Amino acid sequence: MTGAALLSASAMAVAASGAAPQFDVQRIVTDIKTLASDEFEGRGPATPAEAKTIGYIAAQMKAAGLTPAGDKDGWFQDVPLRMSNITGTPALSMTIGGATQPLAQGGEIAVRAAETGQSSVKFADLPLVFVGYGVKAPERGWDDFKGVDLKGKIMVVLVNDPDFEGGEGDFGGKLMTYYGRWTYKYEEAARQGAAGVLVVHESEPASYGWATVKNSNTNTMFDIVRADPKAAHTQMEGWIQKDLAAKILAASGIDFDAAKAAARKKDFKPIPLKATMSSDYAVKSEIITSHNVAGLVRGSKYPDETVIYSAHWDHLGIGAPDAKGDTIYNGARDNASGTAALLELARAYAKGTKPERSVLFLAVTAEEKGLLGSEYYADNPLRPLATTAGVVNMDGPFGVEKTTNFSISGAARLDLLTMLTEEGEKLGRHYTPDARPEAGSFYRSDHFPMAKRGVPAISFNPGRELVNGGAARGKELGDIYTRDRYHQPADQYDDSWDTGSWAGDMTLLYNVGRRVVDGHGWPNWSADSEFRAARDASAAQRK
Repeated sequence: MTGAALLSASAMAVAASGAAPQFDVQRIVTDIKTLASDEFEGRGPATPAEAKTIGYIAAQMKAAGLTPAGDKDGWFQDVPLRMSNITGTPALSMTIGGATQPLAQGGEIAVRAAETGQSSVKFADLPLVFVGYGVKAPERGWDDFKGVDLKGKIMVVLVNDPDFEGGEGDFGGKLMTYYGRWTYKYEEAARQGAAGVLVVHESEPASYGWATVKNSNTNTMFDIVRADPKAAHTQMEGWIQKDLAAKILAASGIDFDAAKAAARKKDFKPIPLKATMSSDYAVKSEIITSHNVAGLVRGSKYPDETVIYSAHWDHLGIGAPDAKGDTIYNGARDNASGTAALLELARAYAKGTKPERSVLFLAVTAEEKGLLGSEYYADNPLRPLATTAGVVNMDGPFGVEKTTNFSISGAARLDLLTMLTEEGEKLGRHYTPDARPEAGSFYRSDHFPMAKRGVPAISFNPGRELVNGGAARGKELGDIYTRDRYHQPADQYDDSWDTGSWAGDMTLLYNVGRRVVDGHGWPNWSADSEFRAARDASAAQRK
């Protein structure tokens, strides 16, 4: 019997003891407007805005009646991070086919502040090597490197998987694997001993435009504190525009599209390029402490067992101006909305019927820098992971128009999804799979660090099938947001948003959590999931 079936019977009591409350949509709107206001300066970690942001969240949790659940019985969990900034304007250039050209930071190229702890990045005329998709996957019989020596060289790599535009089926089609994420490519470059790595940007396989790349990579960088940061990072990590990559390949006698086609096959071999790169820029690196915010509603019957609702409070802070001169990256949908949903759920649980399991409301830091707050929590949990029954994460949980469906990030199969689907159907909503599986959303939100340690975890998506206009208009609005607002100063609250689905979204989020909270079964992953073994192994740690 699956965990979902076990929970179905015990959750019958939910209807009597934990029926969903009425949610105050206007209060949610107020929280979004507050957190996404210019006063909160884009909620950048380790800026004056952090203290204001986490103070606001903690105050709302306290007012709701939650118990502090952070370090030392306070509201906060300390999250030590390495913070790195490029100081001044980086001097970057390439020599392509014998001709040297300067590169403008944020123009043709976007390089990140080195996360290795070094104080400068200075090198001259390092050769470039095209390594296809930069994947080494022995279990798939795939190796893009074929023994090439990348020491003292810059690795040039395509974004996403070999299957994104066809391939041979080795990576499961359009659904992105972790090998397609830029984070993997950076990690693999370090394992290969490369001097640096440049990811070639294309909007479709990346799932966002160049503006997102520029705004996310040319500001302050954060990483977890590592004993050997050079084992995880090369000295230079960055992106280049497709046109520049095509020019480099053309100078080497290779057509860009032909190179991509070759890279989609197992027999691809690395291609030395007739181009070199030089750089010179200073980096300020220091260890800082950011914070997760944690509040608890203690369970009445099983207080040592936990269900987590999570959302990230951070955004990009203050950065380069947009075309209107706006420098504040407000992050209304991403993710003031998720934080507002978290706070409203906290109020509902605190003031409603006592839950049987404890419920932890966790607002995490530095999601935009690589899921760092949730990664730190997963390594240093405030509540044991073995007795954490499930995680419901909220990252942009509300649509801007009323929807008939809902979804989750990625295509994982687990009991939590079964329960979410069943609870949605009771409300007249239906589940549809992730509309953009190629975007790798499963690896891009704060449920992932918990999932890879075996804890059943989902990240809720409000769906794209609109009452007015259906899926086609939903896709249109989603594409507009990604192009014009995502990770840009324009991600601000708009009074024209249709909040008609929001109370229903909140009810669904509450009901699926309550079903796990008031059941004593243990949700699990599907039998063929890569996360199943870790979850099964943790069963012995439960009483």
